[in-house]
Amino acid sequence: MVGMFRPRRVVTVALLGALALGLAACSTVYPNTTFSHNTEYNTSIDALWDKLLFLGTIVFIGVEVALFYVIVKFRRRPDSPQPKPVHGSTTLEITWTIIPALVLIIVAIPTVRTIFRTQAKAPADALQVEAIGHQWWWEFRYPQYNIVTANELYLPVGRTVSFQLKTVDVLHSFWIPAMGGKRDLISNRTNYMWFTPSDTLPSSAWNGACAEFCGPSHANMKFRVYTVKPDEFEAWRKNQESEVAFTGAAAPVVPPAPAAGGAVPAPSAQAAAKPDSAKATMIPVVAERPPVWMFPADQIEAKFGYTIPKTPIPEGNEFDEALLANGDATRGKNSAALCMACHQFSTKIVPGMSPIAPNLTHIASRHTIGAGLYPNDAKHLARWIKNSGHMKPGSKMTPFGKAQMDVTTGKTSLMGMYTDVQIADIVAYLQVLK
Repeated sequence: MVGMFRPRRVVTVALLGALALGLAACSTVYPNTTFSHNTEYNTSIDALWDKLLFLGTIVFIGVEVALFYVIVKFRRRPDSPQPKPVHGSTTLEITWTIIPALVLIIVAIPTVRTIFRTQAKAPADALQVEAIGHQWWWEFRYPQYNIVTANELYLPVGRTVSFQLKTVDVLHSFWIPAMGGKRDLISNRTNYMWFTPSDTLPSSAWNGACAEFCGPSHANMKFRVYTVKPDEFEAWRKNQESEVAFTGAAAPVVPPAPAAGGAVPAPSAQAAAKPDSAKATMIPVVAERPPVWMFPADQIEAKFGYTIPKTPIPEGNEFDEALLANGDATRGKNSAALCMACHQFSTKIVPGMSPIAPNLTHIASRHTIGAGLYPNDAKHLARWIKNSGHMKPGSKMTPFGKAQMDVTTGKTSLMGMYTDVQIADIVAYLQVLK
């Protein structure tokens, strides 16, 4: 049965749509807008957009005016003569060929200029970054400093950064909306892109993502971008250049005895070396290294809440969180030896080698895990180790929790050998690696 046309329903839907658009326009925060001027790249793109929108509006108005004129002038009237045939009119055919050609030329000039501007070769002193797409996470290499990290990208403001974009598997697309950068990663090919974060930007956090469908976890292939001051970048870089901080030993810490008057003296190196107190406690020994600098978490929460992952923990992946308070980093390091089969615990770039899992050398200096899907805290990290496939569809990391089912195969994981206590120890170890 053919439905009846109901004008009232159409008007109601149109009004609701207009109301939704109006409410959306009321917001003053657009974290993923590309119409910002944070780099010369998106400044050029925004300027091109404005020009094309202006020119397109002129064309639209001209066409509508001409259409209205023709409808009114040549409308049918009583006793009107037959219209004059125009088929085969050379004048008309030349006219409606020349006008669109002129429009295309006018549009093409600023478009081609912008293409040449954004495709020009990057300056020689640019910061070099290799962005490598994996299913489904991001590997970032800084070849000038021989360091590698994952899923979090630090860029100094005021310095041009040149990206080499690669993929080790399927097609991906590298996109930082607020920086204007978006370019595909194509198998067996290296694409290039560069831009300069404006030196007027304060230290800021931004969203990045894959913009090319690449499999079941395409929507979960995210990353974070931190634009920081040059001195902050240097502090971060020096820390990332250092090797694993945890030595695997444990040092006794002796609580100092109260001095006269009740004051507690500062512990000395000699006192720390003598475990002669029954109340001595054990803490991990951390190797000599530069001061750890990472983007302040409280600054992200206060100013850039949209970059904080809010993915809920899926039901079914239970973990006794009380165990996390007693995790032992030394035992955790021994248990984590199995992780080295896939993860790298060295910042050094190995030429010609791309790991199959993120580098964990400084994992505790990152704010997220799971390619930006979850915050990097103990409760999420423990569940990720226990059964990552349950936390993120398509994850290639096998479940390590005992009796855990591998969602990929539908069978109990052959690598499921760790109890919650052992996982808590591994979490304690990973949280030392800053």
